[in-house]
Amino acid sequence: MDFEQPLPREVKVIDSASLFRLEERAGDLGLSQRLDPAWARANAAHDGTHYLWPALWHSLSHRPDVPRHVRWEVLITLRTGDRVLSLLDVIPDDFTPLPKVTSREEGMQVRRLFGRAPSVREWLLREGEGEGPGRL
Repeated sequence: MDFEQPLPREVKVIDSASLFRLEERAGDLGLSQRLDPAWARANAAHDGTHYLWPALWHSLSHRPDVPRHVRWEVLITLRTGDRVLSLLDVIPDDFTPLPKVTSREEGMQVRRLFGRAPSVREWLLREGEGEGPGRL
Protein backbone atom coordinates (compact mmCIF):
# COMPACT_ATOMS: atom_id res chain seq x y z
CA MET A 1 0.00 0.00 0.00
CA ASP A 2 1.16 3.51 -0.77
CA PHE A 3 2.20 5.03 2.57
CA GLU A 4 1.90 8.51 1.08
CA GLN A 5 -1.75 7.88 0.32
CA PRO A 6 -3.85 10.79 1.56
CA LEU A 7 -6.69 10.25 3.96
CA PRO A 8 -10.07 9.97 2.37
CA ARG A 9 -11.59 13.44 2.80
CA GLU A 10 -15.21 12.56 2.94
CA VAL A 11 -17.81 12.07 5.59
CA LYS A 12 -19.28 8.58 5.50
CA VAL A 13 -22.87 7.99 6.61
CA ILE A 14 -23.92 4.63 7.98
CA ASP A 15 -26.93 2.96 9.50
CA SER A 16 -26.87 1.08 12.79
CA ALA A 17 -26.46 -2.36 11.20
CA SER A 18 -23.30 -1.08 9.48
CA LEU A 19 -22.04 0.45 12.72
CA PHE A 20 -22.51 -2.83 14.56
CA ARG A 21 -20.81 -4.77 11.76
CA LEU A 22 -17.80 -2.41 11.71
CA GLU A 23 -17.45 -2.55 15.52
CA GLU A 24 -17.53 -6.36 15.41
CA ARG A 25 -15.04 -6.49 12.54
CA ALA A 26 -12.61 -4.22 14.43
CA GLY A 27 -12.91 -6.54 17.43
CA ASP A 28 -12.36 -9.66 15.31
CA LEU A 29 -9.19 -8.10 13.86
CA GLY A 30 -8.00 -6.99 17.31
CA LEU A 31 -7.90 -3.33 16.29
CA SER A 32 -7.41 -1.01 19.22
CA GLN A 33 -9.99 1.71 18.57
CA ARG A 34 -13.49 0.33 18.87
CA LEU A 35 -16.41 0.07 21.22
CA ASP A 36 -17.71 -3.12 22.72
CA PRO A 37 -20.31 -4.29 20.15
CA ALA A 38 -22.72 -5.19 22.97
CA TRP A 39 -22.52 -1.60 24.28
CA ALA A 40 -23.05 -0.22 20.78
CA ARG A 41 -26.11 -2.45 20.24
CA ALA A 42 -27.57 -1.50 23.62
CA ASN A 43 -27.06 2.26 23.23
CA ALA A 44 -27.04 3.24 19.56
CA ALA A 45 -30.38 4.19 18.04
CA HIS A 46 -31.34 1.16 15.98
CA ASP A 47 -32.84 3.37 13.28
CA GLY A 48 -30.17 6.03 13.74
CA THR A 49 -27.84 7.65 11.28
CA HIS A 50 -24.16 7.69 12.25
CA TYR A 51 -21.22 9.47 10.64
CA LEU A 52 -17.53 8.74 10.18
CA TRP A 53 -14.78 11.32 9.61
CA PRO A 54 -11.20 10.13 8.88
CA ALA A 55 -8.62 11.01 11.53
CA LEU A 56 -5.42 9.22 10.50
CA TRP A 57 -3.87 6.22 8.79
CA HIS A 58 -2.81 3.59 11.29
CA SER A 59 -0.76 0.44 11.00
CA LEU A 60 0.37 -2.26 13.39
CA SER A 61 4.04 -2.90 12.70
CA HIS A 62 4.03 -5.79 15.18
CA ARG A 63 1.11 -7.41 13.33
CA PRO A 64 1.84 -7.51 9.60
CA ASP A 65 -1.26 -9.69 9.07
CA VAL A 66 -3.49 -6.67 9.84
CA PRO A 67 -3.79 -4.27 6.91
CA ARG A 68 -3.07 -0.59 7.24
CA HIS A 69 -6.33 1.08 8.20
CA VAL A 70 -7.98 4.40 8.89
CA ARG A 71 -8.84 5.51 12.37
CA TRP A 72 -12.17 7.27 12.07
CA GLU A 73 -13.96 9.63 14.40
CA VAL A 74 -17.48 8.27 14.73
CA LEU A 75 -20.53 10.35 15.59
CA ILE A 76 -23.04 7.92 17.05
CA THR A 77 -26.72 8.74 17.49
CA LEU A 78 -27.95 7.17 20.72
CA ARG A 79 -31.39 5.89 21.61
CA THR A 80 -31.76 8.90 23.90
CA GLY A 81 -31.31 11.23 20.94
CA ASP A 82 -27.89 12.33 22.18
CA ARG A 83 -24.88 12.11 19.91
CA VAL A 84 -21.48 10.94 21.12
CA LEU A 85 -18.01 10.66 19.64
CA SER A 86 -15.84 7.60 19.54
CA LEU A 87 -12.98 6.25 17.45
CA LEU A 88 -13.16 3.26 15.18
CA ASP A 89 -10.42 1.54 13.19
CA VAL A 90 -11.67 0.39 9.79
CA ILE A 91 -9.71 -1.40 7.06
CA PRO A 92 -9.96 -0.02 3.50
CA ASP A 93 -11.95 -3.00 2.17
CA ASP A 94 -14.65 -2.13 4.71
CA PHE A 95 -14.74 1.67 4.40
CA THR A 96 -14.43 2.08 0.63
CA PRO A 97 -17.96 0.85 -0.14
CA LEU A 98 -19.61 2.86 2.64
CA PRO A 99 -21.91 5.62 1.38
CA LYS A 100 -20.69 9.16 1.73
CA VAL A 101 -22.54 12.35 2.51
CA THR A 102 -23.41 13.75 -0.88
CA SER A 103 -24.34 17.35 -0.16
CA ARG A 104 -21.91 19.99 1.00
CA GLU A 105 -24.57 21.41 3.32
CA GLU A 106 -25.09 18.08 5.11
CA GLY A 107 -21.33 17.58 5.36
CA MET A 108 -20.85 20.98 6.98
CA GLN A 109 -23.72 20.34 9.40
CA VAL A 110 -22.21 16.99 10.40
CA ARG A 111 -18.76 18.55 10.93
CA ARG A 112 -20.36 21.06 13.34
CA LEU A 113 -21.97 18.17 15.23
CA PHE A 114 -18.57 16.49 15.52
CA GLY A 115 -17.26 19.65 17.16
CA ARG A 116 -20.01 19.76 19.79
CA ALA A 117 -20.64 16.14 20.74
CA PRO A 118 -19.10 14.71 23.92
CA SER A 119 -16.99 11.58 23.81
CA VAL A 120 -18.59 8.30 24.87
CA ARG A 121 -16.58 8.49 28.11
CA GLU A 122 -17.78 12.04 28.83
CA TRP A 123 -21.38 11.05 28.11
CA LEU A 124 -21.12 7.99 30.39
CA LEU A 125 -19.69 10.08 33.22
CA ARG A 126 -22.42 12.69 32.76
CA GLU A 127 -25.07 9.94 32.78
CA GLY A 128 -23.54 8.48 35.96
CA GLU A 129 -22.47 5.24 34.32
CA GLY A 130 -18.82 5.44 35.36
CA GLU A 131 -16.11 4.32 32.97
CA GLY A 132 -18.47 2.39 30.74
CA PRO A 133 -17.94 -0.28 28.12
CA GLY A 134 -14.25 -1.04 28.46
CA ARG A 135 -12.94 0.26 25.15
CA LEU A 136 -13.69 3.94 24.80
